[in-house]
Parts: sequence; structure tokens; C-alpha cells
Amino acid sequence: MKKKESILSFVKRYKHAWVFLYFFIYMPWFIKLEQRPATIKHYLIHSPLDNYIPFVEYFIIPYLLWFAFVAVMLLYFFFKDKKEFYQLIIFLFTGMTIFLIISTIFPNGLNLRPTTFARDNVFVDMVKRLYKTDTPTNVLPSIHVFNTLGIAIAVKRSKHLKKHKVTKAIIYLLSTLIILATMFLKQHSVTDVVAAFALGGILYYLVYVMQTHKEAKLLNTSVNN
Repeated sequence: MKKKESILSFVKRYKHAWVFLYFFIYMPWFIKLEQRPATIKHYLIHSPLDNYIPFVEYFIIPYLLWFAFVAVMLLYFFFKDKKEFYQLIIFLFTGMTIFLIISTIFPNGLNLRPTTFARDNVFVDMVKRLYKTDTPTNVLPSIHVFNTLGIAIAVKRSKHLKKHKVTKAIIYLLSTLIILATMFLKQHSVTDVVAAFALGGILYYLVYVMQTHKEAKLLNTSVNN
């Protein structure tokens, strides 16, 4: 009986896990985009600044750490701060959906990846494997960059992390390296990164700033009444 009550209590406490059902929409849609036939015309994304950014294979480490980074931080807010978790999820999932829509109606890709490498080491081998598994398409805006920005914003706003300055500094450093990695690995153009920041700025205003103003207005109305 106690075990059943504990399970029910856990489910009730963490019922906001329902939002993860979104991945049953996102992943099939994204995979479908990645598997589109080569006959479909893809618009090449390029910025003149891309020509000045060298290929640096060592950035494969922060690039791959992104997957664990996002997962760990989502779980942190999931268990630690339900309100902040919901805002982060709205921010991330809205941006990811916009990305899917853009990629669907505006097929895009890159032609930045090197075909030869100046060095031969384990990091180059890791990059080669990445290139084989990840097509240079559906890149605008960069989801690597956008989701990293979302996590950084949530960390900056978190009351629970306010006193953990070292932890926050590490998160910001990793976030910066991840963003740089997208360009130094030639996985994204500067254009993709700028687009991710632009989308992040718009959604930050809609998800956080407007909500803060709304809460302040409701509070003032309550006090005046």
C-alpha cells in the first residue's frame, strides 16, 4: 500500500513530464527532413565570415557534450524548479518547432565541411564519424546554438543557482565553447548562429519579458484592490 502511495505521489509531483511527449513529434519530423531525397533543392547558407573561421577538430568535444549538457540541465530544472522548467520548455520547444517549419518550407544546407584534413588524430576521426551520421542540411537556425542559449538564460534566471557562481561560470564557459564549436567544426555558418540568436532574442521577450510584465500587472492589480 505504501509503495503504491509513493508511486502515486511521485507521479502527481512530476506530472509535468508530459511535455516530453513533444519529442514524439519533433524526432519523426526531423528524421523525415534529414532523409529527404537529394533531388530536392537546398539553399546553401553562407556568410563571408565563414571563410575566416578555421577548422579546429578539438571543438568536437564541446560539440558532442551538448547532448548531455541539454539533457542534464533539463532534468535539473524538471526536478528543481517547475515554473522555470515550464518557461524553458516553452522557449526551447517553440524555437525547435519554428526550426522544423523553416527547414520544411525552406530546405537549406551547407557546403563548408573540409574534404581533407591537415592533421590525423582521434579528434579528426570523431569529426569524420559526425559528418557521416549528420547531414549538412537543415541548419538554419542552429538548434545547437538556440538550445544552448535557452539553457544559459534559464541558468541566469534561476534562483536556485544564484549563489553557485562557480557552477554558473562553468555552464557559461561550456555554452560559449558549444556555440563556437558549431562554426569551428564547419557544422554551421555564422548565419545559422546569428539566426539562432535572433530567434532566441524574440522568444526571450515573448516567454520571459512579457510574462514578467503580466505577473507585475496582476500583482499591482491585486494590491490596489
